[in-house]
Amino acid sequence: MTIPTATLLVSCPDNKGLVAKIANFISSHNGNITHADHHTDFAAGLFLSRIEWQLEGFDIPPEDIAATFAPLATAIEANWELHFSDTIPRISIWVSRQDHCLLDLLWRQQAKEFSAAIPLIISNHPDLEPIATQFGADFYHISINKENKAAQEAKQLELLKQYKIDLVVLAKYMQVLSPEFIRQFSKVINIHHSFLPAFAGAKPYHQAYKRGVKIIGATSHYVTAELDAGPIIEQDVARVSHRDEVADLIRKGKDLERVVLARAVRLHLQNRVLVYGNNSDDMTVRTAVFA
Repeated sequence: MTIPTATLLVSCPDNKGLVAKIANFISSHNGNITHADHHTDFAAGLFLSRIEWQLEGFDIPPEDIAATFAPLATAIEANWELHFSDTIPRISIWVSRQDHCLLDLLWRQQAKEFSAAIPLIISNHPDLEPIATQFGADFYHISINKENKAAQEAKQLELLKQYKIDLVVLAKYMQVLSPEFIRQFSKVINIHHSFLPAFAGAKPYHQAYKRGVKIIGATSHYVTAELDAGPIIEQDVARVSHRDEVADLIRKGKDLERVVLARAVRLHLQNRVLVYGNNSDDMTVRTAVFA
């Protein structure tokens, strides 16, 4: 039986002794550390850490760990998150007409490649409802256009609240979420059929073909108000040649999209992605991925 664990993700100004301070907090309460990964972003002057420990024998009840750690977090000026492995996240997958990423995620969840529930699928087209039925998820067709976008997004937000959704995955949803939506629900992962920042926007494979590229890519990232500019979680590439037409690039790209999105979702669910930074001065939001 897997022993439940707690995971801390920490970013704070870099100083001496930070690893010892965090580790001592855990060890002084009889915690057994099973994973520790630390990194210093020298350009940003930040210390970044992911540390995971077993809850068995830990002398602070899970519901009290955050409050007990808070004074240390304040002392080291940390931004931090606390997660528990026995919490089962609830995912809503959003789609349009393409089914390859949807099916891949549902298969992986059914095969227990990651621990999550997928109770809700939302689409702006009715085409993929049979797949939702096959996998036991509720399906909602919510058509969106410029005139009804605000009202339809309000319906979507209400469904996320009703189903207690923790994460939205845009599995080729092909719609741009409004800044207001993102303000109210920010835990959204997207798959983009391009190696961002290259070929952002519509028809990236057509753009890539015209440029005669020798590799194509896929990028999975968190969604922000700025189109295709959110913090990147995972990327991969495949080689192409002058013999490949646009259709070949799309076919190879779909394979990449499946794998890259699945990796990103798994990394998120395992609490291995730390988003840090800000948009002031010359520093942008970035991710540390503790794979």
